[in-house]
Amino acid sequence: MQSALSMLSQGVDGNRPHTLEALLAGAAQLLPMLDVIPNAVIFIKDVQARYVLANRTLVQRCGLKDLRPLLGKTSAQVFPAQLGPGYTEQDRKVLEEGWVLEDQLELHLYGSREPGWCLTHKQPLYNRDGEIIGLAGISVDLQSASETHPAFERLAAVDEHIRGHFNRRVTLVELTRIAGISVAQLERYCKRVFHLTPRQMIQKVRLEHAHRLLHSDLPITDVALQCGYTDHSAFTRQFKASTGFTPRQYRQATGH
Repeated sequence: MQSALSMLSQGVDGNRPHTLEALLAGAAQLLPMLDVIPNAVIFIKDVQARYVLANRTLVQRCGLKDLRPLLGKTSAQVFPAQLGPGYTEQDRKVLEEGWVLEDQLELHLYGSREPGWCLTHKQPLYNRDGEIIGLAGISVDLQSASETHPAFERLAAVDEHIRGHFNRRVTLVELTRIAGISVAQLERYCKRVFHLTPRQMIQKVRLEHAHRLLHSDLPITDVALQCGYTDHSAFTRQFKASTGFTPRQYRQATGH
């Protein structure tokens, strides 16, 4: 993913462009290759966080037939109220602060328009004078577990343990004990099998449960506790990082 971002940000000749338009002229040559990637959303936005280039996967997930209606719009104008504003807020941090987003676990829309998990990377685009002229991003669908990996059975036990105990503190020590491997091996194998770090696995299970509970009338402090967060502010921060909304805002946006 990072190499693809570098190609987009530097252009096909590997040099920084003078303007965003110059970069787009080169990046457009890559678009036919980007269009054949079905499990990744790839895009470039201008300094106002508006789409100026996107691959076919993003076009389809926005319910469109071609790219033109997407151009000139922000994520907040394109995606549902539960998701879009959060993406745009994230874009503005990249554009205004030069923030680089790496391997962020978050909710996106799959082709069915149902929410699903992705790993997102975003980075600012600079011109030759070091000024930010836009951003490039890639969001890759979280893949299914690699059941053919030799460590799959051990890690399936780890995953089962997390799902059964996410409502309390889960440590790497207990996970390594279950798998019978070292912390370094656990980190490496979890990335290969589940495509997530152990901490991301815990985070994902907790936030999936939180999404379900936020559609009920349960107080948000109780939602946090039932999802393993003794610190309400930590729950709010992590929930917002994955959705762009605080739990309260998400509940209001979904009509609960």
